[in-house]
Amino acid sequence: MTQCDTKTRILDSAEQLFAREGFHNTSLRAITSLADVNLASVNYHFGSKDALLQAVIERRLLPLNQIRETQIRGVLAQAKEEGIPPTAADLLRAFIEPTLEFRNSSPGAHDFISLIGRSLSEPDETVRNCFLALVLPIFQLLFKGLCEALPQLSPAILLTRLQFAIGTMSHVMCMGSLSVFNHPELPTPLDQNTLIQQLLKFVHAGLETPE
Repeated sequence: MTQCDTKTRILDSAEQLFAREGFHNTSLRAITSLADVNLASVNYHFGSKDALLQAVIERRLLPLNQIRETQIRGVLAQAKEEGIPPTAADLLRAFIEPTLEFRNSSPGAHDFISLIGRSLSEPDETVRNCFLALVLPIFQLLFKGLCEALPQLSPAILLTRLQFAIGTMSHVMCMGSLSVFNHPELPTPLDQNTLIQQLLKFVHAGLETPE
């Protein structure tokens, strides 16, 4: 097994156990057992459990952040070139579309989503703080763009509505595929593309409504 394979196995196992058992309830021994590696491998590649958590989150989030940043900056640059404000619809799409597409990006994506969803509701802030520190720059970039797109809204109102929008997106990310919504007496769940379009319409309407 190469060092790259070992590191990947540790990351995969940590991600799965952190998502299902919680960060503090997961021991390094449990991770090494699932990954079929020795404890020295964790120490060699990561140094500590906290550093391992950081690596687990960065592995998924940094590439997603790069996609979202590129798309948001593209919207802002196009608007500047045309001499017009960016549109809220384009900015929301640049952020939301790649985020929802992430769900099907890899076999481990659902464990990562569960890990983040769990961290947002747990009293302990360890995972949440790690996640928020990495996502904050993208959130700030999106908010700045929306301030240009919707100058008629006060920043405080816009910020609150953006939180509503991200909360709705997070619900779809974490609960959209649960079996409770796949009931024979309920309509068939929407396909991925239609779901994204409906979510964008929903949050866009809420964001732009007059104060």
